[in-house]
Amino acid sequence: MAKWVYTFGDGRAEGQSTMRNLLGGKGANLAEMSNLGLPVPPGFTITTEVCTYYYDHGKTYPAELEAEVTKALEHIGALTGKGFGDRENPLLVSVRSGARASMPGMMDTVLNLGLNDVTVEALAKGAGDARFAWDSYRRFIQMYSDVVLGVDHYHFEDILESTKERKGFTLDTDLSADEWKVIVGEYKKIVEQELGKPFPQDPKEQLWGAIGAVFGSWMNARANKYRELHNIPASWGTAVNVQAMVFGNLGETSATGVAFTRNPSTGEKALYGEFLINAQGEDVVAGIRTPQDITEAARIAAGSDKPSLEKAMPEAYAEFIRICGLLEGHYRDVQDVEFTIERGKLWMLQTRNGKRTAKAALKIAVDLAHQGLITKDEAIARIDPASLDQLLHPTIDPKAERKVMATGLPASPGAASGEIVLDSDEAEAAKAAGKKVILVRVETSPEDIHGMHAAEGILTARGGMTSHAAVVARGMGKPCVSGAGTLKVDINAGTVSALGTVLKKGDHITIDGSTGQVLIGQVKMIEPELSGEFGILMGWADAQRRMKVRTNAETPLDAKTARGFGAEGIGLCRTEHMFFEGERIVAVREMILADDTKGRRAALAKLLPMQRNDFIELFTIMSGLPVTIRLLDPPLHEFLPHSDEEIAEVAKAMNASPEKLRARALELHEFNPMLGFRGCRLAVAYPEIAEMQARAIFEAAVEAANKTGKAVIPEVMVPLVMAKPELDFVKARIDAMANEVKKETGAEFTYQVGTMIELPRAALRAAEIAQSAEFFSFGTNDLTQTTLGISRDDAASFLGSYTAAGLLPSDPFVTLDQDGVGELVKLAAERGRSTRPSIKLGICGEHRRRRLSPAVHANKKGPVMGPFSFA
Repeated sequence: MAKWVYTFGDGRAEGQSTMRNLLGGKGANLAEMSNLGLPVPPGFTITTEVCTYYYDHGKTYPAELEAEVTKALEHIGALTGKGFGDRENPLLVSVRSGARASMPGMMDTVLNLGLNDVTVEALAKGAGDARFAWDSYRRFIQMYSDVVLGVDHYHFEDILESTKERKGFTLDTDLSADEWKVIVGEYKKIVEQELGKPFPQDPKEQLWGAIGAVFGSWMNARANKYRELHNIPASWGTAVNVQAMVFGNLGETSATGVAFTRNPSTGEKALYGEFLINAQGEDVVAGIRTPQDITEAARIAAGSDKPSLEKAMPEAYAEFIRICGLLEGHYRDVQDVEFTIERGKLWMLQTRNGKRTAKAALKIAVDLAHQGLITKDEAIARIDPASLDQLLHPTIDPKAERKVMATGLPASPGAASGEIVLDSDEAEAAKAAGKKVILVRVETSPEDIHGMHAAEGILTARGGMTSHAAVVARGMGKPCVSGAGTLKVDINAGTVSALGTVLKKGDHITIDGSTGQVLIGQVKMIEPELSGEFGILMGWADAQRRMKVRTNAETPLDAKTARGFGAEGIGLCRTEHMFFEGERIVAVREMILADDTKGRRAALAKLLPMQRNDFIELFTIMSGLPVTIRLLDPPLHEFLPHSDEEIAEVAKAMNASPEKLRARALELHEFNPMLGFRGCRLAVAYPEIAEMQARAIFEAAVEAANKTGKAVIPEVMVPLVMAKPELDFVKARIDAMANEVKKETGAEFTYQVGTMIELPRAALRAAEIAQSAEFFSFGTNDLTQTTLGISRDDAASFLGSYTAAGLLPSDPFVTLDQDGVGELVKLAAERGRSTRPSIKLGICGEHRRRRLSPAVHANKKGPVMGPFSFA
């Protein structure tokens, strides 16, 4: 019979850390900490399988679940000496979500559950503190009403803020027990007004309402968005953790906090976190009170006059330091922990592997390997390749003038400039319109996830280093400045002001997430340099890898930058990108408008020296490293104007007839250009285009070799081949040009001709294509489109529905479809090698940054190349 509930507490547990798929990350780690003998409030976990059952059976529960939950509550009661719903000695619990993958802030939590008009009096009597009890009750009503009953939290915030304002109070802690009683009464009235029924008083009803809300939150909008961004399948589900409450708001000897065992921004081996005395967990991240530093060193560095945990509660601090060291050693990774101190007694509420910046991840991985906690191979595996993009973000030029508008906390490193936007929908719309924006908020919440994703950086007026904005921004690799207290954000007026400066929506600002500064205007940036731990880890990776990494580059700047980052050549030079500037686009249009071969050749003759000089620069920069040049690929209509206004303007500049230009544009118009007149089809219809490009390549190779003293071996790629005869036709023109250049220059050189595999037929006929092709590059963008029959440009309108429904595990243009497209890659690799064992294989497309198909690794015979971009 299935087991739906697992208990933990008092030094033992029914689960362990290896059961995260069943218990979720939070539940598995609570069980593990219990097994380690750490002080964990007792509780139980309802498994992720219940969540799956819940959605598969019309939002109902397994028949056995209620009995298992009742038994588990009795288990907690036995360990705490309290009873759930007991009128004299009530057990209060928290109800939290916990998926197998960490999703901070995305799902719902309820604290202090079990309080009602009777048990609040018992709590006050037992604690000897009525103010604490009624404060806890108002927190519960507000949180439960928002999360479970659907009553917006602003109703309650308005009552609280107006009460504080009327009485001249600044902090919640200023209110007395009697004042909290009045507020609780007003809260209950709001619930009855909004729902037409009173706030639930039955603890059992409260508990099942909260359990349902947690399972329901698995499918809320912000959780769906987070899963979409982080490729977390909806089928995983979430667990529910029910745990005995411990109270950080029980006076001056109580506290609550969050911490990382190492600095998540820099990787420094130093405890990093915040806490608040006389508070509950949400207070630390809410930004209403300024959090205090945990260590004395951090307090001094921050210039804070508020006592650190080390000074305020030295015994609890010493125990906390011991436990943090134990957890990091046990998990062999940086831990993100939550804790509460109740009247001097430390309780651990959570541990998980801490999210960190790419910079910190590198340092931490290298340091842990040097300490012997992990191996070098494990250190390499700990780094998400996509996260290294964080290290390539620009930073502010030290020589640039800084017009400081405000200063906050350096919550996530890096710098960004953009137009001010004040809400997340605006940020997303601006991103779609091609604008760069900075999302400015009083504080962010999980509902802002889409705006944070769209923005270049995030700026908040409230919140600490562990606030929602800080944690999510670090995970996204975006710069963030939080807690800029002098900043006033007026959404209604559309302004941001500080120290007498007023900026409006649309004005530019720059944020420096490394210093916490907010700067007026766009500030000059500099490109980063990679060294230190990056170099060490890449050295370890180089010792293990067999795949070579090249860059995509068409400009000297791209090529130089890529070489600086260690690129081993150019894997894809898209020659069409060289044709859109100045005289070049004019010559291309003249070629397109030409009535015959003679006219086209005359226009191409103008392009020849331009192309030759482009290739000379690239060959010279690469200095003997391989360079793969793709012949012209896109449809010709992309080079022509389309609107009447553009046609008239271009015709005038070219001294051509607008009517002829319009007629030619209409003639070249295609209903499905992706499958139309492009790629090698251009070279078949107009072989003079391929001839010009091939001549430019070979003439440049000769000149660059003379200049650098290093042989240049160009690789000429023929795009969109579907059959060997096509490739042979174009290859014959390439070979003819090579022979002519050799004859004209008297120079000898070698070259290779290959093709991009981007059509299913080409993959199936790879054996015969390899008779002529000396290399394959798998163009996974187009191969995905043609295999799945999905247009990459139009798929956004429905792919979300497919992934949400579980019909696709992820966006196939982000993560390679290994069952379909991957099978074609594997097949083509095997068949190509059956004909030409030494054939070089590469992969090119958006998938190159993420996960390569196992096909590329399936057969270790022959060299492998990878045309990668360095962003």
